[in-house]
Amino acid sequence: MAIIDLVSWSPQDNETIFAYKYPETNLSTYTQLIVQESQEAILFSKGQIAGKFGPGKHTLNTENLPILRSLFGLPFGGKNPFTAEVWFINKIQPYNIEWEIDRMDIHDVDYNTGIPLVARGRYGLKIVDAEKFLIKIVGTKNSFSQVDLTDQFFGEFSTKTKSSILQFMITNKIGLKQISAFLDSISEHLKSAMMPFWGNLGFDLSAFYISSIEVDSSNEAGRRVLDAISRQSAQAIGGYSWQQEQAFGMANNAIDNFSNNNSGILGAVIASNMMNGLGGAALGGGLLQPQHNQPSFQNQGAQVPPQNNPIQSDVKEVFCSNCSKKFPCTHSFCPHCGDSYDACPKCGTDNDKTAKRCVSCGTQLKSESTICYSCHSPMNPGVLFCGNCGKQQNENCCTRCNTALSTSVKFCPKCGQKR
Repeated sequence: MAIIDLVSWSPQDNETIFAYKYPETNLSTYTQLIVQESQEAILFSKGQIAGKFGPGKHTLNTENLPILRSLFGLPFGGKNPFTAEVWFINKIQPYNIEWEIDRMDIHDVDYNTGIPLVARGRYGLKIVDAEKFLIKIVGTKNSFSQVDLTDQFFGEFSTKTKSSILQFMITNKIGLKQISAFLDSISEHLKSAMMPFWGNLGFDLSAFYISSIEVDSSNEAGRRVLDAISRQSAQAIGGYSWQQEQAFGMANNAIDNFSNNNSGILGAVIASNMMNGLGGAALGGGLLQPQHNQPSFQNQGAQVPPQNNPIQSDVKEVFCSNCSKKFPCTHSFCPHCGDSYDACPKCGTDNDKTAKRCVSCGTQLKSESTICYSCHSPMNPGVLFCGNCGKQQNENCCTRCNTALSTSVKFCPKCGQKR
């Protein structure tokens, strides 16, 4: 076997190689070792580390490698052969190591049901302790690539990643609807949790990113969840409920079936009867009523008196403008999300606080309403007595906002209402 006088390594392909062992071991003193930028070379002889070399050109002799003298008894001078392994360590920091963790089942706080999740992202590693890296990871291999790294530690990596993500979501009560807003916080949390793991192997976890956490559509359970979320979103946007969708679907099927048999009129009659049965005594009430057609109140401008049992069969229910769930009209706040009940004075529909007109009947809300100066109950414009407390309103007050006015002003300085 020939004696090697020059040792170097230059990666030839696009694959990320973390460590490479020079194929020849029969070296000689005065061998030239060339270490490129972003590399580190480690010399092993008889199972011991004989020396470490940074970027540059190095000569292997007993002056800079005194261990050779004790291992081989090499004298000074002369081109004496000896056996040694030369490992080249790649110190470049890759940021393109992709990862994906699936089968993360969590009880979602937004939908109150179990949802399978999948998470994806990237991370970057840099070798900071070459000796620890070679001894703990590489072993008897001739080279160690990025693929070897991800394959060897996939089990430990996936377990730690999955556990950290789910613990963060459960502890902070983060649901699927808000998860995208917390990707940066979860990434930092996960990086802190993973750094000791990689540090023990000689790596520095320089970067860790989560690009997405979403419903896992690779299995049937995830696809059913996505379909249910899509239907719920369509119902919320369209302003109809699941029961209404089913009723109209049944009616359309009945019409189609009878139309195919040249009995279109009969089909329409039967469909109408089906809708009446599902919607109540008439089409105008109950199930088939549009979601925003909510009950009206007879005592406009007056608060509903408290009842001993507020949830009764004859108490009307309204849809919350914030979460679209039903609650009795006797409540002042939605029991599902805590949003205040801002009733339309004409039809009783719950409207958003910023709404200027009722979403159901179009009645102006803020500009045409006034409040009692005593009990602050809503009143119709121009009334002289409060319908709730009976207090007479001051004629020198603004009819809209009840601001006290002097006799000389013609317009309210607060809201601009004309006297």
